[in-house]
Amino acid sequence: MKALILSGGKGTRLRPITHTSAKQLVPIANKPILFYGIEAIRDAGVTDVGIVVGDTEPEIRAAVGDGSAFGVKVTYIRQQAPLGLAHAVKVSHDFLKDDSFVMYLGDNLILDGITPLVEEFRRDHPNSQILLAKVPHPEEFGVAELDGNRIVRLVEKPKQPRSDLALVGVYMFDATIFEAVDAIKPSFRNELEITDAIQYLIDQGRVVHHHVIGGWWKDTGKLEDILEANRMVLSRAKRAIHGTADADTRIEGDVVVGKGSVVTNSLLRGPLCVGERCRIENAYIGPFTSIYDDVKIRNSEIEHSIVLERCTIEDIPVRIEASLIGKEVRIQRSRRKPSAYRFMVGDASSVDVL
Repeated sequence: MKALILSGGKGTRLRPITHTSAKQLVPIANKPILFYGIEAIRDAGVTDVGIVVGDTEPEIRAAVGDGSAFGVKVTYIRQQAPLGLAHAVKVSHDFLKDDSFVMYLGDNLILDGITPLVEEFRRDHPNSQILLAKVPHPEEFGVAELDGNRIVRLVEKPKQPRSDLALVGVYMFDATIFEAVDAIKPSFRNELEITDAIQYLIDQGRVVHHHVIGGWWKDTGKLEDILEANRMVLSRAKRAIHGTADADTRIEGDVVVGKGSVVTNSLLRGPLCVGERCRIENAYIGPFTSIYDDVKIRNSEIEHSIVLERCTIEDIPVRIEASLIGKEVRIQRSRRKPSAYRFMVGDASSVDVL
């Protein structure tokens, strides 16, 4: 069995972060989202992995390499344009050949992994197995309609969903999927939809199983989803202080502090994760916050946020919360007169001012 990880999307809902970084490499608890998927696949016993890439291929290659760091073998597959999930399957045929495979969307996170689901597919040998989860806004996803325990219809982002069962971004197929992706036509979005391909299998009498997952899952395509994923992963963190903290610092709960980081006269309240070589001084770092490597925070407060590497946050008089702060960002208080707001803001940004 092989694996196919889709990592070619542009991440338009996470701009401006994704103007300069692949959305699959945004860190959750200081580890890129993509790495969780690779590890879940490896833990399920699948080690031959194809990664479908697009414009961010150099970044993905630099981060993942040949896969040996994860215990897998990685082959990169170029998708020239984002023409749909079924198109990604189609262009991967030379890699997949006639093997069964698990397809994993690189910006999805399933907290409990996929091992029992892959084992179920291997045991039962259906033509396809899909994962479903109950969601509050099914119109944002592919939606499954059931008749008893049988899937009768799949619809991509329906305006009026007939169920609350969304397709989770993990699919399992045998070689019959290639017949399906060759048979379907592009949707109104000019994409080959994987829902249409699975519907073709259903209509042709192929065996399509489904599994409603009970654990936590998230498509991390939006800021609020990224922050929720960060919160859920950090909730499982265990206290580990590898850096140093002075006698005036108080550390409460499950806090991780990386090697080379120095904390002085501060309050760290877990669960939270501070990376390596950070400097935290006279600061409050609150729960569900991830601070990546080489960050400096001084005379400021932050909670329920993600701060990427090499940032500096200094002398901010109001607590920062529910924020995703990109690489090498400097946030500081200006004492210039007259008082004024001064911004340099990327495309599609959102700025809240008190």
